[in-house]
Amino acid sequence: MEFSPVPGARIVALGHYLPATVLPTEVAAERLAVDAEWIVARTGIRERRLADPDETVADMATSAAREALAKLSADPHHARRAGEIDTVIVATSSAESTMPTTAARVAARLGLAHPAAFDLNNACAGFCHALAVADALIRAGTSRGALVIGADKASAWLDWEDRNTAILFADGAGAAVVLPHERRDIGPVRWGSVGERADLIAIDPVTRVLRQDGRAVYRWATGLGGTAQEICDSVGIKPGDLAAFVPHQANLRIVDALARHLKLDGVPVATDVVDTGNTMAATIPIALSRMTGSPETDVRGNVLLFGFGAGLAYAGQVVHLDLASESPAAPPGEVAAGGGAP
Repeated sequence: MEFSPVPGARIVALGHYLPATVLPTEVAAERLAVDAEWIVARTGIRERRLADPDETVADMATSAAREALAKLSADPHHARRAGEIDTVIVATSSAESTMPTTAARVAARLGLAHPAAFDLNNACAGFCHALAVADALIRAGTSRGALVIGADKASAWLDWEDRNTAILFADGAGAAVVLPHERRDIGPVRWGSVGERADLIAIDPVTRVLRQDGRAVYRWATGLGGTAQEICDSVGIKPGDLAAFVPHQANLRIVDALARHLKLDGVPVATDVVDTGNTMAATIPIALSRMTGSPETDVRGNVLLFGFGAGLAYAGQVVHLDLASESPAAPPGEVAAGGGAP
């Protein structure tokens, strides 16, 4: 068996999907018999999106993927490369069934010709894990191109009387197309887990309800600033020189704490949690897609992605984004000046 390794990989297109139903915090507060401003003060969330009862994780993942593929087709630099996608990875921890995989369903709906298709379950850190896997497969020559999707329907697993979870979680999907590139625009991943504390966030196998120890999870997550700093250090980038910071959208207070630790004055920080809620594995690709999707928020350059959640798992990497145009190719193995991650 022959392999053709390549120097690197890059994200060339992004897409996202948010369900039509909006649940304002005021309505959620009425359901839970609490004050709406209490929820906003604790989470920063003012509204969230909920999938329809018959809307599945595969439905949302397919919609996000179709948007990403449409952008790929519209890009003159990459329009002919859609046929290179031979791998589909869906990061989710809320699939309706364990067999068949959500990825297989999505690949079939997209009409992809017999790709490798598998799910990756690492909760809210799942997208960064999946992106790292896709990057490794492409650089090894095992894959010619990958569709990486984060999608979750948290609402199906919630106890709507539980204030620790019902105020936080929501539904959605985000997708990225990853293709080979002359330089490494997806930096090395830093990942890990604290398995001895895994029960702090879990779906009960009997009741099939999501539970968490909110205070303990908050303390753990707000203490991850040093890990985020180490991701930047690993590629020789100062946090203040980032084009953007896109952490998991768990809670606005956690996002703000991580940004303060990194001293990101003037650096755009994703805060989609305010109007999307915590969509688990989907938060990072949704935020990234929205951040690069309009002239007002278009981001180009080095972006720090950082996911964390149940497991307790974490993962992150610096990616170099320039979705509007191709920059001149660097020689194989080199990093473009001021550009991609080594």
